[in-house]
Formats: sequence, structure tokens, C-alpha cells
Amino acid sequence: MALWCEQAWLVDGWRNNVRLTFENRRISSVETDVEADAGDERHAILLPGLPNLHSHAFQRGMAGLAERAGRGDDSFWTWREVMYRFVDRLDPEGVRGIAALAYAEMLESGFTRVGEFHYFHHDVDGRPYGDLAATAEAIAAAAGETGIGLTLLPVFYAHSGFGGAAPTRGQRRFVNDVDRFAKLLEGSRAAVTGLDDAVVGVAPHSLRAATADELASVAAMAAGAPIHIHIAEQMPEVEACLAWSGARPVEWLYDHADVGSDWCLVHATHITDAERHAIVASGAVAGLCPITEANLGDGLFPAREFLAEGGRFGVGSDSNVEIDAAAELRLLEYGQRLAHRGRNLLAAGADASTGASLYRGALAGGGQALGRPGTGLAVGEAADIVSLKVGDPFFSGRSGDAILDSWIFGGGRRLVDCVWRGGVKQVAGGRHIARDTIDARYRATIARLLA
Repeated sequence: MALWCEQAWLVDGWRNNVRLTFENRRISSVETDVEADAGDERHAILLPGLPNLHSHAFQRGMAGLAERAGRGDDSFWTWREVMYRFVDRLDPEGVRGIAALAYAEMLESGFTRVGEFHYFHHDVDGRPYGDLAATAEAIAAAAGETGIGLTLLPVFYAHSGFGGAAPTRGQRRFVNDVDRFAKLLEGSRAAVTGLDDAVVGVAPHSLRAATADELASVAAMAAGAPIHIHIAEQMPEVEACLAWSGARPVEWLYDHADVGSDWCLVHATHITDAERHAIVASGAVAGLCPITEANLGDGLFPAREFLAEGGRFGVGSDSNVEIDAAAELRLLEYGQRLAHRGRNLLAAGADASTGASLYRGALAGGGQALGRPGTGLAVGEAADIVSLKVGDPFFSGRSGDAILDSWIFGGGRRLVDCVWRGGVKQVAGGRHIARDTIDARYRATIARLLA
């Protein structure tokens, strides 16, 4: 298989007249300034696919269902109650139907690998399914059907609040003790064996949901694979952690865990300067989800200062209320512009392209967080590739980094043309190749769940 394009964004920047060949799902050669061979598939612009480091796939099915004002102040916590009610209707078949749609939409927007932070494990009464990993198998089936790369992150969830508070009824489908989680992890690893290039990490849900001893036990189970945790997303969480321990969440974590480059701190929205310095120094990745954080009213991560200090970051679609790789990067920058009343705040220096800076950072940090670090379009790397619709009038007169700036800040997912995952074309003409089948199953799933 060979692709030829007029422009490609390679590891060392933009190059013209580029020919890429694939073998065993990886890039086997990269030639520049060459003519296309007969039989090459021709495109105008090629980019490396972007990692999506944080997803709750099932929440795609409830997008828009929590946008009605309550009688009091709405917040993450009131949204969570809507989510609990939606979860009560789900089964493994429903998980697969919704996840397949979410993963198809991710590919259509330019994401080629997803970190699935998977915490929905049990039957409606809270008892485990006969197959403890039934819902993990549904996630793996959806990834296999769509072709997206999967980093599965089974979630450990045991408590409703700091200090080991008993779980609530709404959390009954999430809860495991350490021993049962170890069995779930084993089942999750088995669930992905049929997938190409899958990774299984671990995810202690949050400091609210795991005690110090449980956190240590679960982190040890990772055995070098990624460790993800929600942390410091909401100010009430920070205040509750202070009341419980006398320390803020990120501060407490660094005092009690060996946080390193295998960790991803999801959100980390409300942090002090000292906590920010600790994250940077540890090499951990900040998992930022700008669209969801805006939808939930979380607040703004101090990205300008974090990136200036060399912090590593990636982006995720989290609640999947909207799935658009470019839009996540755009809102990350726009949030900083609103907070600081300036422009191009996340560009990597004077005269640097903001779009290219964001894309390069999210590519590196996302790959690290998902256990598949890479450099982009280079020999030996996964053939995860996105082509853009250069024929669209919006790209007129653009070349080099102006393409990325235009796509991220003015175009979005409508400008994605084709997407290859592991050298296999999964999206053509902006549409997933199995979209009709996936759409039909999703419609039937939602009709059943919301009846």
C-alpha cells in the first residue's frame, strides 16, 4: 500500500511530494520530493492521526440530555445525577452500540487512538455479570468494528468520597474491591487480545473513589502500562480533599504516590503553582478535555504557564458531548485567550504557529499517555494517518502550518477526508466505511434505552 501527497507534515516539518508505504500496519518508507508511482493513492495533505486520551464512550448516548436547567444551581454534580439515571438503562449490547458510534465519529474527526476510561462494569442491581469483563468486551468489540486503536483503562471505583465513604446507589454498577478489580483487569486484557496494537492500563477513578492503600494496589497492577486518574476537576472536590486531609488533591497525590511519566492526570483544573511545577517535573501528562470542561463548567487549566514550563499534555473528548479533534485544540487555546485577554498564547515561541504547536504537543503527550508514544509520520511508526479536503475552498492559498491553523481555528471535522488506522482506511470522504451499519444499531439502541 502506498500513498502520495502534495504536502505531508513529517517529524521534521512540512515536506512536498511525499510518498509513504505501509507494511504490517506500520510505515515502511518515507520519500520526499518524488513523483507518484502508478497505482499510488493520491492526496493533497497528510497528517499523523491524533490520540484521544480520555473518553467515556457510553456518554455519547446522553449528549444533550442534561441541558435543561434545574431548580437550583446546575453543576458537574447535577449533571452526574443525569448520567447515573442513563447508566441504569444500559447493558453490554447498549455499550457496544453507543461506543461504536462514538469511535466512528472520533475517526471521522481525526482521532486514531482512544483511551477508554471504562468504569461501567456491573448489572443493573450492582451484581457482576457472569462474565466480569462483559462490558469491557463490548468496548473491545466496538473498537474492533470501527478500527480505532484502543487503550483500555479499566476503572477502580470503590467509594463515594474521601476517606473511604460508602458508595451511593447510583454508583453500584461501578464498584469493585481490589481483589475483584484484579480479576476484572485480567478479563479486560483477555478482551483485547483480538485487536491490533491494543494496550490495557489501569485507572483509579479519583481520590474520592479509592483510599491510599487501594490506590497503591491498583497502580502496582499497571506493571508499566498507563495509569490514569481524574483529579482536581471541580472546586468542591478540592475543598473536600482539604477538609479530609489538609492537602489539595494533586498535592496529596504527589505526597503519597510515585507519579511519573506513566501517569495521566485528567483535568487537573484547579492547581496551585507548586502543584503545576510538580506535574511538570514528574513528566506526567495533563489530560485536558476542553469541550467537556466547558460543558460542565469546570474551569480552566493553567495551560499557558504549564506549557511555558515544558509540561506535557494531550486532549480527550471525555463525555463525548461533541466529538471533534480540531475543536478540542481550538477551545484549549480559546480558553486561555479568554482568561488572559490575549491571542496565540499556546504557540511555542515568537512566529510559531499556534495550530502546529497545539497539534505537536497533543500528539506527543497523547501518545505517551496511551502507552503508544510516537513521532508522527516516520519509518517504523504506526500508519495512523489523516488526509484533509484540500479541494474545500477554505484551504485556498494555504500551505505548511497555515493548513493546521486553518483546520483547527476555522474548519474542524468537516475538513477531514480520509483516515487510516494501522494502514487500513477506515474513513473515506469524511464518513466511516461502516457508518450505515453503526448508525442503524445506534438508533435501535437509543430507541430501546429511552423508550
